Amino acid sequence: MDRLFAASEKEIRDAYTTDVYFERTKKILRAKGLDDTEVWAEFSIGSLPKGWPWAVLCGTEEVLRLAEGMDIDIFGVPEGTIFRSRSPKGIRVPLMNVRGRYTEFGEMETAMLGMLCHPSGVATAAARVRCAAKDRRVMAFGNRRMHPAISGVLDRSAYIGGCDDVASKMGADIIGKEPVGTVPHALMLIMGSDEAAFTAFDEMIDKSVPRIMLIDTFSDEREASINACKLVKDLRGVRLDTPSSRRGSLREIIQEVRWELDSNGFKGVDIIASGGLDENSIRELMGSGVSGFGVGTSISNAPTLDISMDLVCKNGGAISKKGKFGGRKYTYRCPDCLSMDVSLSPDDEIRCSCGSAMDMIETELMKSGRKIMNDPPSKIREYVLAQLRQLGEL
Repeated sequence: MDRLFAASEKEIRDAYTTDVYFERTKKILRAKGLDDTEVWAEFSIGSLPKGWPWAVLCGTEEVLRLAEGMDIDIFGVPEGTIFRSRSPKGIRVPLMNVRGRYTEFGEMETAMLGMLCHPSGVATAAARVRCAAKDRRVMAFGNRRMHPAISGVLDRSAYIGGCDDVASKMGADIIGKEPVGTVPHALMLIMGSDEAAFTAFDEMIDKSVPRIMLIDTFSDEREASINACKLVKDLRGVRLDTPSSRRGSLREIIQEVRWELDSNGFKGVDIIASGGLDENSIRELMGSGVSGFGVGTSISNAPTLDISMDLVCKNGGAISKKGKFGGRKYTYRCPDCLSMDVSLSPDDEIRCSCGSAMDMIETELMKSGRKIMNDPPSKIREYVLAQLRQLGEL
């Protein structure tokens, strides 16, 4: 293949990226006259990675875009829903249900799962970072750790999970914001000094771009921060990306820089920390004077959720493989504590263990191949943050 290895949208839609056994299954069913077999397919997960008590569903919009034009109906919990994997009775909670002829959509199982499993993991990791950072600004810097073909997916998922900004132009276009970023250490190294790079940035880059200077290339961070304040008139902040080999205690470095800035009359200059941060190290830095975080690998390299697609009905009758529960199911959620449960009826009266009546959270997402839901990423993100506040995580 004399090309880059990333699949095009056409190749995904043509099932070129699917596991080959789905293609073989479709061929057999058509040859045996079972092309019209109608099924219900259920998307659910049995457990969450790393002991996570909850996860954020992400990627639904892309699944719906992939399914547009197929003669199928899709029902599910809204994108951005914070969910637990099982009901109090131990039954897997359905996140999405698809109805239609199996041969209409079965080949897309690989793609559909990929569009949910990885983004949901990234969104969950971002939400956990958001909870650790509280009201501090969080920027997603993780594209360099993953294949560039999925930069838009990564940035959208990180933003929905709670990051405030993203770094790639593609991701920024998807979420409807401007991309953020300072400069790489390469600029200072090539220009020969912090001062030359700071001045050049301020001269050359559009004034609408916030002035945040990277201060750990050559000098002591305290000295470089003051130099940046003196050289750049409208300095918004300084960023510390100090490598671990020279870091010692990053918290103490931040405290020293904050003290130096405040002592010299630069109380309005923010401090942004980056470099190998995760939810645990962010918690350790809270209260140090840090204003925001650039977070990369710990979000983009989040554990993938093990969501699976299982057939639970065939031509109106319940079916299932061993270890799963057959029949079309409906997902309910408590409006107070956000616990979830499952019923075989859309009109059930289910009481949560906290005493509140549960509501059916499932909604129709697609009808006969026509997408019904189309919420922008900003609205989905607000939905995630509202749930985190309700859970007491924020």
